Amino acid sequence: MAQATPSVPMPKSGITLSRFIREKQKGYSTATGEFTGLIIEIGHAARIITREVRKAGLVDILGLTGKINVQGEEVQKLDEFAHHTIVRALDHTGLVCVMASEESDGVIPIPDRHPRGKYALNFDPLDGSSNIDTNASIGTIIGIHRKVSPGGLGSVGTREDLLRKGSEQIGAVYIIYGSSTILVYSDGHGVHEFTLDPSVGEFYLSQEDIRIPPRGKTYSVNEGNWAYWSDAQRRVVDYFKAEDKASDRPYGLRYIGSLVADFHRTLKKGGIFMYPGDRKNPQGKLRLLFECAPLAFMAQSAGGAAIDGSTPILGIEPAELHHRSPLYIGSAGDVRSAETILTEARAGAHVA
Repeated sequence: MAQATPSVPMPKSGITLSRFIREKQKGYSTATGEFTGLIIEIGHAARIITREVRKAGLVDILGLTGKINVQGEEVQKLDEFAHHTIVRALDHTGLVCVMASEESDGVIPIPDRHPRGKYALNFDPLDGSSNIDTNASIGTIIGIHRKVSPGGLGSVGTREDLLRKGSEQIGAVYIIYGSSTILVYSDGHGVHEFTLDPSVGEFYLSQEDIRIPPRGKTYSVNEGNWAYWSDAQRRVVDYFKAEDKASDRPYGLRYIGSLVADFHRTLKKGGIFMYPGDRKNPQGKLRLLFECAPLAFMAQSAGGAAIDGSTPILGIEPAELHHRSPLYIGSAGDVRSAETILTEARAGAHVA
């Protein structure tokens, strides 16, 4: 007797990324469907990158290219692949007027042979590159602005469209390539998570309207840099490590070394992620436009906060495409605690 073919369980929501965004945009009287199309194309790029990440140990895509990027860092093969995949997925869609990437020195124009749209994108094609060869989580981060340079729809985008404060973003996306591929996006009205079902090649809604807890129980920072930190930064870490039952401390330390993965855990569970400036990198190491601002947009949309130590990340005016910044991001209460300690330390140093 033939055995019955086992049924394949449907994702728990059954709601695809494209359906969710289209239905959500019905509530906006000015919606044109272009933002929906942009997120869907980003999802397409994410599926291609996922395919290469999944077989990275089987094909010649691990390791270094031998090139040095604009940051002075060695370029991983997957870095380069992800960069070109995102550009190719978006440059012909008629949705984007200009792009900039962490892996590229200047702006990435849309070729004359393709139509141009109203969105300008800043992106980190593959965050956490140092984790690639060890099979740890890596990711993609994208910040989205509307075109503001002269010329109107269809005209060439410029650096002016990219060098913008984070508060002027109209959307942000990040993708994590880990045990599963997860895409998280925000249009400023909620943060929504989708998980890739590889059997059908679709992203399905896995959590709607994520809210970051007011406080968490973990802090995330590279304590290997302790020797290079200021006394103020050491006080912040000492605060989270100190025992105090009233404030539910000490916190536990969690640090992956991949910003997008560390942020995703912080977003879901609360707490704080910190990458301060130090003696090696006084202005910080993370890139404002490609990493800090998109994730700060996410954090704020979810009820959290993000600062550079004193100034809200979303209020910083970038001086250049590769502007660097310290970053403190996560639960509003925990970020506020860090800010208070840093402010008091600066005041004390000034008095002294």
